[in-house]
Formats: sequence, C-alpha cells, structure tokens
Amino acid sequence: MTKEEENILLKEGKMLPVMEHFYTIQGEGFHAGKAAYFIRLGGCDVGCHWCDVKESWDPTLHPLMDTVEIAETVAKYCKTIVLTGGEPLMWNLDILTSKLKELGCTIHIETSGAYPMSGHLDWITLSPKKTGLPLADIYKEASELKMIIFNQNDFKFAEEQASKVSDSCELYLQSEWSKRDANYPKITDFILENPRWRSSIQTHKYLNIP
Repeated sequence: MTKEEENILLKEGKMLPVMEHFYTIQGEGFHAGKAAYFIRLGGCDVGCHWCDVKESWDPTLHPLMDTVEIAETVAKYCKTIVLTGGEPLMWNLDILTSKLKELGCTIHIETSGAYPMSGHLDWITLSPKKTGLPLADIYKEASELKMIIFNQNDFKFAEEQASKVSDSCELYLQSEWSKRDANYPKITDFILENPRWRSSIQTHKYLNIP
C-alpha cells in the first residue's frame, strides 16, 4: 500500500494509528473502578509539557490498523470502550464508533476538545488545555469536565472552563501526578469551598495497572 493510499484510508477513518489497546479498569473520573477496554490512538499537537504519554504525540510512530478489525477485537473483551490518546479527535471516528455500537458497546472518549467532534459517543470527558483550547461547540456536549491542576493558576482556569459547560456536566479536579502530594491538599480545600467540584485521583497508578 502506498503512502497516498494509507492517507486516504486514514482520512476516511478506515484505518487509525493505534499506539496500544488493552483491557483494564478505568482509573479516574466519573467511571473510576469500571472494567473498560482502552484504545489509545497516536497523534497529538496540543503539547502539554506534563503529558505522561508523550510517545503518543507522533502518529507516524504507531501502526495503522484496520478500524473494523479493532472494533471486533475489543468488543470481545468488554462493552465499555474508552477512546483516548494522544488526541483521538484528530481522526475520523465515524466508522470505528459505528461498528462498536453495532457490537453493543458503550463508547467513552477522553479529549482536549481541540478538534471537531466525530463518531457516536456516549460519554465525553473533556480535559481542556491552555495550549489548545476546546472548540466552542464541544463544551455543551461534555459529560464530565476533568481539569488537571499543575499550579495555583489552574484553579482559575478550571473555573473559567466550568462556566462554559452544561449544568449536567460533572466537574472534576485532578492533580498532575508528579505534584500530587502538594496539590491534593489544595484541591481538597478548593472543593470544600466550591462543593460542585469533585476530586479525581489516578487510582490505576496506585493499583499499578495500565
């Protein structure tokens, strides 16, 4: 297959750059503790300096996989599917999510919101980044807003972003992992003063699972 042919299939969503896929337990946010099958797509240009999967940024480092085959493989393990990255909305998710829905799956996505929505999605975790703000129309679609706290200024950013989502959107504050010992006391104090927020913890890292 030529590079041009690959690019056409990629644009159509018939193939996707898959960094990894694995069956595990969702470690954070509203669905923490649930069994889920993760599909991590390569490619991201948002560029968070504290990203813990920087190896996902370059999509050319990850093999293109047939979209229908991916869907058929993951649906055998679990009916809750999480699309993550990288930034999964860089790619056309219509074919992947249509096949997953056909196979009876519930589809979650974790996104910065910096790219247009595509696909059939049941749960949208929006995690805005200052380096690439969400597109305006995604805010009202968000099921949960997950704000990463790296420094004190991020609390103000979190409130700014929360003002844009719907009233039904769940609000979470999650410390950047390396700053967790210093940040969670601050997050606790903030939540006690602003009880509409909840604390999200990366439990999968404590459990030593993917």
